[in-house]
Amino acid sequence: MRVRNKPWAGDFIKAHPEIIIPNPEEYKGNWQKLFGNDHPLHIEVGSGKGQFITGMALQNPDINYLGIELFDSVIVKAAEKVIAAGTPENVRLLLINGADLEKYFTKNDVDRLYLNFSDPWPKSRHAKRRLTHESFLKIYESILVDEGEIHFKTDNRGLFEYSLVSVSHYGMLLNKVSLDLHVEMPEDNVMTEYEEKFSAKGQPIYRLEAQYQLKK
Repeated sequence: MRVRNKPWAGDFIKAHPEIIIPNPEEYKGNWQKLFGNDHPLHIEVGSGKGQFITGMALQNPDINYLGIELFDSVIVKAAEKVIAAGTPENVRLLLINGADLEKYFTKNDVDRLYLNFSDPWPKSRHAKRRLTHESFLKIYESILVDEGEIHFKTDNRGLFEYSLVSVSHYGMLLNKVSLDLHVEMPEDNVMTEYEEKFSAKGQPIYRLEAQYQLKK
């Protein structure tokens, strides 16, 4: 994704600590304190402009959502989306690196993790940067509940094939696999901005649900 610099982004972030949470490490192991309840916590790593995470929060008021984004010029767009939706109490944003999740979450903090239209990093030498690489799967496992799930969507066939192999080699259980999600659109599917764009062009959307297994 091409990221355009927004000189005003820093000031916007400081002005909205109720949405873009400052010092998120303070909630490690106790995210219930932020939301004021003990509802399940779902996170999206790479939330982009926030359409998915905001839509999910509106659709599921009894689940708490955190959108995680690395770039300040992108997270401000997600924050604007949250504000436009009436600032639902069950969705907040974190300006952090997805590779650093263990700094902010501990085991059992997260009930489900979403990866939507992640950078495919197509060159073999960049495989370790893919968010479904073994190293990332290990990080996710360290913060998810036992038998927690990853839900993954992409328009990139190469990344999808790689991800199927990666989660299988890791020992995860594949609960659902779709090679063209929109052929039989699930009623509860919330589309991302990229999903709308690519599906409008007739490109298939690939999706999988993978679940961690208890170690014997």
